[in-house]
Amino acid sequence: DNTDAHATEIPWIIPKMSAAAVLCVVLAVAAVLSSAPCVEGVAFDLPASNRRCIMEDVKKDELVSVTFTTTDSPNQTLDVKVTDPRSHVVYEKKDIHSGRFLFIADDHETYDICFTNTLSRGVVAQPHMMRTVTLDVKMGLEAKNYEELAKAKKLKPMELELRKLEDLAESIVTDMAYMKKREEEMRDTNESTTNRVLYFSVISMFVVIGLACWQVLYLKRFFQAKKLL
Repeated sequence: DNTDAHATEIPWIIPKMSAAAVLCVVLAVAAVLSSAPCVEGVAFDLPASNRRCIMEDVKKDELVSVTFTTTDSPNQTLDVKVTDPRSHVVYEKKDIHSGRFLFIADDHETYDICFTNTLSRGVVAQPHMMRTVTLDVKMGLEAKNYEELAKAKKLKPMELELRKLEDLAESIVTDMAYMKKREEEMRDTNESTTNRVLYFSVISMFVVIGLACWQVLYLKRFFQAKKLL
């Protein structure tokens, strides 16, 4: 039975659900995501001789798309550099005006996207000297350009929509697997903490009992030495 075969592929995620039910869930999520408002990114002013970094938390093996544009200003050169937590350069470009690049994260970590506005030699910085930078960072499904994919593989509109749903389903399963892993890690941490608290409580109890017995024996010997008992 195909229904049972599909339903048992991910038993820990969707127990006892038919393939039709899984498809309905995926379609419902797709409808919600497609109706969500589109985020156009962030824009900020970068004064001359200044540097600003944007931090992005990226999951392992996740596709990241970075698109940037900037206004032109005389005697100012804008550079961009993307680094990982180990200071390895993922992307770097000098004297930018606009551009887009992609990269895949090697691990779940935070990446720094830094812009540096440098003045030309001999030019003194003035308060009005700045460049406006617009940055748009997309990850996962949002980073994929399905229009280019459709042209490259000559996909029909229906085939393209099915491809989007397939990618969305894979993304949902991956996210749920990640949440399950995080839940297991937190459960292990809670159990470890509980065991440590239990051991500490037992040891503390024995220490208190030991001190109480020692105090009784000490006072008994003291009073006997003083011939009070």
